[in-house]
Amino acid sequence: MKIINSLKYIATVVILGILFSSCLDDLNTEPLNKKQLLNINVYKTADGYRGVLAKCYGSLILNGQDGPDKDGDVGGMDTGYSGYTRSLFYLQECSTDEIVLHSGSSQGSWDLLFMNWNQSTKIISYSYYRLYMTINYCNEFLRESTDGNLKNRGLYDELKDEMPYYRAEARFIRAYCYSMICDLYGSGPFVDETMAIGTIPNQVTREYIYNYVVSETEALTTEMRPVGTNQYGRVDQAAAWFLLSRVYLNAEAWVGKNEYEKAYQYSKKIIDSNTYPLASDYRHIFLADNNTCKEIIWNLPQDGVNTINSAGTNFILKALSNGDMNKYIGLSSSWGNARVKSQLVDMFDPADQTFDINDTWGDNKKDKRAQFYTPKHTKDTWIVGSNFQATKFENGYACIKWRNMTKDRKVLEEGGTTYSSIDYPMFRTADAYLMAAEAILRGANASRSQALDYVNEIRDRAYMSGAYGNGVSGRINDSQLTLDFILDERARELHTELVRRTDLVRFNRFTKGYNWDWKGSDGAVGNYQGKDVNDKYNLFPIPQDEFTVNPYLTQNPDYANK
Repeated sequence: MKIINSLKYIATVVILGILFSSCLDDLNTEPLNKKQLLNINVYKTADGYRGVLAKCYGSLILNGQDGPDKDGDVGGMDTGYSGYTRSLFYLQECSTDEIVLHSGSSQGSWDLLFMNWNQSTKIISYSYYRLYMTINYCNEFLRESTDGNLKNRGLYDELKDEMPYYRAEARFIRAYCYSMICDLYGSGPFVDETMAIGTIPNQVTREYIYNYVVSETEALTTEMRPVGTNQYGRVDQAAAWFLLSRVYLNAEAWVGKNEYEKAYQYSKKIIDSNTYPLASDYRHIFLADNNTCKEIIWNLPQDGVNTINSAGTNFILKALSNGDMNKYIGLSSSWGNARVKSQLVDMFDPADQTFDINDTWGDNKKDKRAQFYTPKHTKDTWIVGSNFQATKFENGYACIKWRNMTKDRKVLEEGGTTYSSIDYPMFRTADAYLMAAEAILRGANASRSQALDYVNEIRDRAYMSGAYGNGVSGRINDSQLTLDFILDERARELHTELVRRTDLVRFNRFTKGYNWDWKGSDGAVGNYQGKDVNDKYNLFPIPQDEFTVNPYLTQNPDYANK
């Protein structure tokens, strides 16, 4: 059983008395129950500070103060549904050409599938509140970790060497959260550690948030620990490079700025440093011992003992599998409420699309990324003559990209475990290769041959050819290298990794010009083929509940306030 040594406080920090009555309230200093510490006591020791930093990280992994799925961090939200990576999966995957989610219609999952959500759709709000909750955790840590506070508490000498890095990491997590607010919701309230407690923050523009993220993260490129020198589970300068590359790549879509040269340069720094080299086998990135995978730049550590909940990789594993599949993914049970759309399947060679009972890891496939489970499943995500409600898990292929097993293909326990021990890869180097290639095609100062080399490196690894093995080559030539190819290659490489909606928006393919199963549908009989939708869906609305607590908010365009 893998233990999260590097973030050892993550399992115990859930007892900290940190509560938000709404996403923008400040820290409540009263204990919630007998397990929790008073705020005033948390900062009496160096371990207390480390615990709060772990909470900043852990708020993206855990979903409550107790597990599994108990004592939720944010009141009024379904604790299981609202875990960060799970809530982001809904928005980034279930609204796109990749995933059909059948369950959770009362939460609004069908609104995502049909692309007809509104400002009162519950499932839209979970990422929003999670992001602001984490922002406020980071603000609290930064407010309490000044030199003055450390000296007053007699901890300065003990923490003076490490605290600058701790603070830089908290600032990075906060910058990441604001980048996601910028991506998903556009504008939003802005709050940092300098604001007086109790202040209702003003809403700022999308460009303001964008400028803040790039300014803050640029500064962090010199303030965080050097590449490859931090503890496992904590970020270093490479994470800042990656975040900047992603934000700059989306700058034109978000705020109308051409920053592809910067996107390329920061991606290139990751590639050239070779501190986080591509894994020798694509499948190793998504296993229970992926803590040994060098490719992952930023991970969210999980194991089946200390981080048990219904979010994270536990959700992805269980949602995308069911029944007979459990023995192939190392779980004792699963849910079977999500499957892949035919558009994703068709991005792979037909010979690679189906599951072979005699080749359960896909060793005989050309592209090892085509990890679908097809027995007793139809490729179509619908039943002819029936409405969406009549469809089942078997309508649409399942996905076994994620496996709660080890590189030697062993289960963690006989019969499978109840919870996942797969660390979630937030940032990884393959994405940097593809961002660099895309940036070049969009005008960055490098040759097409360099972009082609980047793409073919990814495809060599996928096909286990070239430097990665003796498989059939998957290389493309220059005439095949187009932006459309890059978009599809990103889906092949990164499906279910929380980036697809962002990619489709950047390529102007999310609302119009490209359709998929159930897009723009009402779920009625025969209405399973996609159609264009209103451009307002390029952004999610600010949750309607926020307007009852913050009078300074303006809703995103074309989402009428109620």
